[in-house]
Amino acid sequence: MAEADWWTEAVIYQLYHRSFKDSNNDGIGDINGIREKLDYIKSLGVNTLWINPLTLSNQVDNGYDVMDYKKVDPLFGTEEESDLLIKEAKERGFKLIFDLPLNHTSDQHPWFKEALKGKDNPYRHYYIWADSDGDPYPNNWKAGFGGSAWTRELNGDQYYLHLFMENMPDLNWDHEPLRKEIADIINYWIDKGIDGFRLDAFIYLDVYKDFPDHPDEWGEGQDVVENGEKLK
Repeated sequence: MAEADWWTEAVIYQLYHRSFKDSNNDGIGDINGIREKLDYIKSLGVNTLWINPLTLSNQVDNGYDVMDYKKVDPLFGTEEESDLLIKEAKERGFKLIFDLPLNHTSDQHPWFKEALKGKDNPYRHYYIWADSDGDPYPNNWKAGFGGSAWTRELNGDQYYLHLFMENMPDLNWDHEPLRKEIADIINYWIDKGIDGFRLDAFIYLDVYKDFPDHPDEWGEGQDVVENGEKLK
């Protein structure tokens, strides 16, 4: 098997660190807890670790609402402990898959805070916005966690899209500067030793910007945008 095809024979162990092993007795699983159990995981015949989000988050959705893609959340440990985990996992022959939520960020992410400053802000186009023609919302899309998939900005007249939670605004993958930022983030983690990524909510990245209504009177926006043409 060629090295590039390692994933075809991967035996994957998912590490939901929050509930895996608490090394400091604060009630939350952590990075050092994973490190302590690497030999045990190896004894199971596993060769690949899938690590759920460790990045800085507001923790509204268990780490999937990212505030900074390049920082480790201190809830789980330090940057140094993260680097040690990668190093020690590599020493044991593990491949590493990092869970990377790229469909949306937290509304506390610096990009979104900038986007809220107005339509002329360069980060405005990092997210998906729409006007309303007098109805309560731009269309009849429902969010995956309930309510409308649209929320009106506090200091303006446009609505931002969130296919999941209100505080998880969707990213605009049609915008080239965003794609370049994402590529930089991916390369950052590859340089640290990550071998691959699980791209959370990947099937929703191609959003039709004419925002067609759901065929139902009030239907899931995810139904309309999933598996768009650019993903095929």
